[in-house]
Amino acid sequence: MKRCSVSIPSNIAEGAGRNSNKEFIRFLSIANGSTTELETQLILVIRLKFTSKDKVEKLLNLCAEIKKMNYSLQRSIEKT
Repeated sequence: MKRCSVSIPSNIAEGAGRNSNKEFIRFLSIANGSTTELETQLILVIRLKFTSKDKVEKLLNLCAEIKKMNYSLQRSIEKT
């Protein structure tokens, strides 16, 4: 979970440092994959009964919000 959590902003930063919008969008897509990976791991934590859904729900909501922001950023870059 730590790896994909760190991977999300790292890929966004790396994409922003690239010289093309196409590359930036590609790294944003990778960041979305890492966010989805984190969501999956959080769901597994619940299903495997390592913790309660109540304790993980806020994190799942934050992941969903991050994905929405990322998709919005991708769309705005594609328009330019």
